[in-house]
Amino acid sequence: MSIPRLAISTGEPAGIGPDIMLLAAQQNYNADLLVIGDPALFTQRAKALSLPINITLSNFDQAKTPTLSGNLKVIPTNLENQCEPGKLNRRNANYVFDVLDLAINACIDKTVDAMVTGPIHKSVLHSDTLAFSGHTEYLAEKTQASTPVMMLATEGLRVALLTTHIPLKDVASRVTKKRIFETIKILHHDLQKQFNISQPRIIVAGLNPHAGEDGCIGSEDAEIIKPVLDEFRSQGMNVIGPLSADTLFTSKYLDNTDAVLAMYHDQGLPVLKYKGFGQAINVTLGLPIIRTSVDHGTALDLAGTKEANPKSMILAINTALDIVKSSQRI
Repeated sequence: MSIPRLAISTGEPAGIGPDIMLLAAQQNYNADLLVIGDPALFTQRAKALSLPINITLSNFDQAKTPTLSGNLKVIPTNLENQCEPGKLNRRNANYVFDVLDLAINACIDKTVDAMVTGPIHKSVLHSDTLAFSGHTEYLAEKTQASTPVMMLATEGLRVALLTTHIPLKDVASRVTKKRIFETIKILHHDLQKQFNISQPRIIVAGLNPHAGEDGCIGSEDAEIIKPVLDEFRSQGMNVIGPLSADTLFTSKYLDNTDAVLAMYHDQGLPVLKYKGFGQAINVTLGLPIIRTSVDHGTALDLAGTKEANPKSMILAINTALDIVKSSQRI
């Protein structure tokens, strides 16, 4: 049986993306890991971190071989401008996009089985001509996925989001029956397909405090969220809610629960990151490709300092490999 192949983009070159990939490369993988980026960047950062590394220039046409400790297979994509650890350079935005696009296209073409992404810095990529709001939205556009679902996972907890990187004032207008229906359908499907959960148990948070408290604190929970959940329950799906977000993240509800659907970014993710920051990963559901990512940002102050922690990158790599196997793509 062929071993899986992953494309890895390390994100913002001035951040800790290169660092955590170099640290993650200090162990063996029964997979072919192809890191897309500038070989000189990885050489310079490895020197700053005092890490032994053997960099080999590679391409997507080469035969698959396991990636061994101390080795980095690099698909060369050169930086156009100087890069110093911890110092953002907006002129390197094209580099970040080029690396990301190569990984996405390799997944679409089935040259690789999945992709793993390092952290990006939105201020570098957002411009007057491009409203870049995040990996999730960019991946959806590139793969023509109508409803991408952002889900973060750590040991004992998975949290998916109905809305992602939008201002809080815009959340209520995005909580629609159609969006809830499509999101739960994708979440249920991908928990089965990618995580081998035959009958997923999903808890859905309410939008308002106390899930609206019978309409006393907003009508969305009773009029929009509950009817959709009732429809899924009538089909035999194990969907619970809407529940008040201030109490659902307790063992009473989370024991034997496979995922929580939060209505907005900062409703669910603070709890997950409190539980497992640095040991969690991001998975984009609803795409025609497999993508995992680290759960943290670029940490510019740690770049090149030997202080970056690679646990989330290693977990993202291993989770991508698990999903590939679960999806029976190899």
